[in-house]
Amino acid sequence: MDVKFFAETLGADFYTGVPDSQLKALCSYLMERYGIDPAHHLIAANEGNCLGLAAGYHLATGRAAVVYMQNSGEGNVINPLASLLHKKVYGIPVIFVIGWRGEPGVHDEPQHIYQGEITETLMEVMGVSSAVIDQETTEEELKSTMKGFSEVLDGGGQVAFIVRKNALKYTGSVKYSNSYQMTREAAIELVVSAAGEDMVISTTGKASRELFELRERLGEGHGHDFLTVGSMGHSSSIALGVALQKPDRRVWCIDGDGAALMHLGALALVGSQAPKNFVHVLINNEAHESVGGMPTAAGSVDFPVLAGAVGYKNACSVKTPKELERVLEAVGEKDGPTFIEVKCAIGAREDLGRPTTTPEENKRAFMDTLGV
Repeated sequence: MDVKFFAETLGADFYTGVPDSQLKALCSYLMERYGIDPAHHLIAANEGNCLGLAAGYHLATGRAAVVYMQNSGEGNVINPLASLLHKKVYGIPVIFVIGWRGEPGVHDEPQHIYQGEITETLMEVMGVSSAVIDQETTEEELKSTMKGFSEVLDGGGQVAFIVRKNALKYTGSVKYSNSYQMTREAAIELVVSAAGEDMVISTTGKASRELFELRERLGEGHGHDFLTVGSMGHSSSIALGVALQKPDRRVWCIDGDGAALMHLGALALVGSQAPKNFVHVLINNEAHESVGGMPTAAGSVDFPVLAGAVGYKNACSVKTPKELERVLEAVGEKDGPTFIEVKCAIGAREDLGRPTTTPEENKRAFMDTLGV
C-alpha cells in the first residue's frame, strides 16, 4: 500500500515516534514532507515520551496524534497508556502505527522473537483496538477499518495499526549525513585496543555487530564483551551493574546517542554512584542509524557538560582518531567514571554481518570471563 494513501486515510496532522526499519516507508515520507517540524512531526527520545507529546497535542487541539514505533517500544508506552491515556483516566485518543518485528513464522533476530509473539496480545490487554496491515490489505479495507477506529477515537480510546514487513511502500528516498569523518567502526576498534582485557558492554544495533566482527577479525574471542540485543537505552545500566559488583575490573560501555537519549536518567545514576572503574564511550552520529538514519536530538545536546553536571569525574568530546587515541591513552591515569563522546559519521559497511553466537552463548562466555 502506498504510504501517502495510508497517511491520508489516518487523517492526522501530527506525528511523533521512534524510528523503525519496518516503518521505513512512513519515516521517509514524514521526513520528506515535514522534516522535523514541531507543528507536524517530532522524533522523540522514547515511546513513552511520544505519548506525553500526543497527550499535550490533544489537550491543545482536541485531535488525535499518530505515534509510530517498533513493537519493542510497546513496553515503554504501557505506563502512560494505562495511567494517562486510558478511558478510565483522561480518555486521550491516539493512533499507533507499530512495526511488527519478530512476527510468528517470520525469521528475525533473537531480541524480536518473544516481543513479536506478544505484540497483538499487549495491545489487547491494554484495551487498544488493533488491525494488521500487510501487503494484501486494500485501500477499501483500510478505509473501512479507519471508519470503525474513528468511533473508538471519538470515545477517548486508542487504536493501533500493526504493520507487517513490506506492507507500506514509498517511492521517494531520503539520505542522511552529517559533517563528521570518523566511522563508528574505526572508533570502536580504537576503544577495543585501549580496553585490552577489560570488560566491554555495547549497545544494541550496529555498534554491537561491528564489535563482534572486529573480535572475529582479530581472533580474540568474545568473552570480554556483552552485546546488548534489544532493551535499547539500557547498556549503560548493565555496565554500571557489572562495574559496581566487580570494582577490580575496568568496565567500558560503548553507547549510542539515540540509546543514551532514550533513558537519559541512567547517566545520573552512574554519576551518583561514581564507580572509579567505569568508562562510558558515547558514539554520537546524531542519528538512529540502525533503523534507517533518521535524526536524534543529540545534535543539540552538550553531552560532556551534561555528564559533568550529573557527576562523571572526567568528560570530553572528540572528532578525530588522533583526538580519541590521546584521550584513551589517559584513561588509566584517572579515576572514573569517565565520559568520552565520539562524534562519528553516519554509515556502515554494506557487508556488515550479525553475531553468529546466540545471546545465551554470549552471556555464558562473558560470565565465564568474570569467573562467575
